[in-house]
Amino acid sequence: MSPDPATCTIAERQIGAATVLVVTGTVDMITSPKLEAALTAIMAKAPQAVIVDLSAVDFLASTGMGVLVAAHDALPAGTRLAVVADGPATARPLDLIGFAGVLGVVPTLDTALSAVTA
Repeated sequence: MSPDPATCTIAERQIGAATVLVVTGTVDMITSPKLEAALTAIMAKAPQAVIVDLSAVDFLASTGMGVLVAAHDALPAGTRLAVVADGPATARPLDLIGFAGVLGVVPTLDTALSAVTA
């Protein structure tokens, strides 16, 4: 049996001063509210940095991209954001729409950690 195509899991972990959301699966109209809720909960804590790791995302719809942009716009003062995305399912759509530069898209978690703690 193949996995449910509308499955999205989100795990939160702390790496130094950065709160990292590791997202896996599909981020679309059905699952993007889950990402939005996780980002809202993290931002309420006013972290120094937030990293959204989309390395294990196999589909990123426009609604998911909208959640990322809204989170960027709602960041508490002093909080830095980076998005880990590499490949055709994540980095390419973010780049084509023009969100890659706005969101601080980087190809690896290590690069994201360096970017938000620099």
